[in-house]
Amino acid sequence: MLPTMSRLLLNLRNVPDDEADEVRAWLDEHGIAFYETRPGMWGITAGGIWISDEAKLPQARELMRDYQAARSRTAKAEREQALREGRAETFLGLLRARPGYVLGMLAAMLAILGLTLALPYLLLR
Repeated sequence: MLPTMSRLLLNLRNVPDDEADEVRAWLDEHGIAFYETRPGMWGITAGGIWISDEAKLPQARELMRDYQAARSRTAKAEREQALREGRAETFLGLLRARPGYVLGMLAAMLAILGLTLALPYLLLR
């Protein structure tokens, strides 16, 4: 029998520590063997959680789908509650708190947009 290949379940780029910890916990809880690769030294690779047994991959993906749906519902509910209570960060709130940062970012976006639109015209002239 040929050995099975490991499959990536979760790329750890931009994944909060609590989410990665929860995924590890429910993989252990359901008896799904996994291993983890760490991010590369120069940030080229992000690391990931890999399923060792390819036969368990469909179960792991189903659990992951359910977990992400539940996490999404929770995040949306927290955001809605923060909006109702006035605690959520909004564009106007950020503009009031950090006007230099917001205006600088808007200026940079407009400069990039202007270059993107004008550069082809200037180069083809």
